Amino acid sequence: MKESGEDIRISEFPHPDRLLDACEKEVFQVYILDIVMPLIDGIELGSRVRKQDREAQILYATTEPQYALKAYRANPLDYLVKPIGREQIFEALSKALEKIGESGEPVFPLRTGHGIQVIKLRDIICCEYMNHVVWFSLVNGESVKSSTITGKFRDYMSEVLENDHFLQPHISFLINMRYVERFDKDAFTLRGGVRVPISARSYREVRDIYMDYLMREGCR
Repeated sequence: MKESGEDIRISEFPHPDRLLDACEKEVFQVYILDIVMPLIDGIELGSRVRKQDREAQILYATTEPQYALKAYRANPLDYLVKPIGREQIFEALSKALEKIGESGEPVFPLRTGHGIQVIKLRDIICCEYMNHVVWFSLVNGESVKSSTITGKFRDYMSEVLENDHFLQPHISFLINMRYVERFDKDAFTLRGGVRVPISARSYREVRDIYMDYLMREGCR
């Protein structure tokens, strides 16, 4: 942290289930995983993390070099074999920070009744327009309310819609396709069981955009 000058928060998890529970509420950018763990091994854990977040940087730190090939199912940034020296771990973490910097971490400056709140786009699960305000549902479980808006919902959210992770399936809703768990003809089910309706008139267009997104993400 001192050498990079970055403001970094570190969270430790004594059990893989604790990490998976935390992933339901928070977004982490770098994961350092062991291979040998109780119940779920590090390879399975990395695969589950990757399904939820295609952009996270995963590092393996383990005494088990024989699992290196299998570990690449989770597309890790590096595979470090213990004992790990300072130079090794610093080099790996520097690569992770560079990758995060390359992503640009797009944000949305949200005007609320308490001032401007800058929200990372990746932290948004969905947005709902209701009574001239927009409610932002976030991955940490919070709901943030915008100030009153006078124009159209789509115009207000145009900056977000430019990001290829977002889709407007209904005149009053916007979703982050990262967090889709189920796609039906009349609704999306998002993380946490949130259901967002799909306009019948827009179904074909919405379906095509979502299918293109899945194909695009699957190729990365």
